[in-house]
Amino acid sequence: MNEAEFPALIRELYGVVHRLEKMFPGRHFTPDGHLVGSIGEALASHYYGVQLSPASTQGYDGLRDGKKVEVKATQGLAVALSSGPEHLLVLRLLPDGGFEEHYNGPGAPVWELLAKRKPTKNGQQQVRLSVLRALMSADTRTDEVIQPVRPLPVGTVRNPPAKPLPSPAQPRFVT
Repeated sequence: MNEAEFPALIRELYGVVHRLEKMFPGRHFTPDGHLVGSIGEALASHYYGVQLSPASTQGYDGLRDGKKVEVKATQGLAVALSSGPEHLLVLRLLPDGGFEEHYNGPGAPVWELLAKRKPTKNGQQQVRLSVLRALMSADTRTDEVIQPVRPLPVGTVRNPPAKPLPSPAQPRFVT
């Protein structure tokens, strides 16, 4: 694969969406559903080195450094989870081919937060991107983040964790 081809195709896709919306004012041609999810997984593979599993693998989308990684992508303000992933990578897609990284860390703290809620009919729990950003900034260590394997596209925004590596005597969670 030509390394520059992937981001160019994403920009082209959103360019077509923009042109359609100009042709038909008031109509939205925003890619969603499986397309957004697949774009998110492709971004995780291309930029973060996640080796993708077969589509619809239960509980995770791929592997990176032995970790099972669940990738969630959105164009909105929230994502839905149906189980607690080992590692969670949440991206908000931008029309210029870039993205915002809202969460990149262990799935357990996110699932602990969601598990306290009343179960839904479909088994999925919505979590707002702002909540994920705050949780990552407060609870994620720098060594728990999957680092990109290549330069990220122009316009990409990362949400860095605030916690440095712990000293050997420091526990992971303080109660």
